Amino acid sequence: MSAEGRARIIAAQKARWAKVKAQKGAAPAKAAAPKKKKKGGISPEGLARIKAAQKARWAKFKKAKA
Repeated sequence: MSAEGRARIIAAQKARWAKVKAQKGAAPAKAAAPKKKKKGGISPEGLARIKAAQKARWAKFKKAKA
């Protein structure tokens, strides 16, 4: 892509954003928004089960190797 073509695309995108922002009006300064609580993840019990299973797999592997 030429530099000229890229410049046209950038200018068009900036114009689109300017139009959107003009329709919304000036956005007020953002205050510190409260952080959203992270969803999902692994419980400590689940993590402990995974660790125990992995240790058992490694022990089996090392025993077979010896």
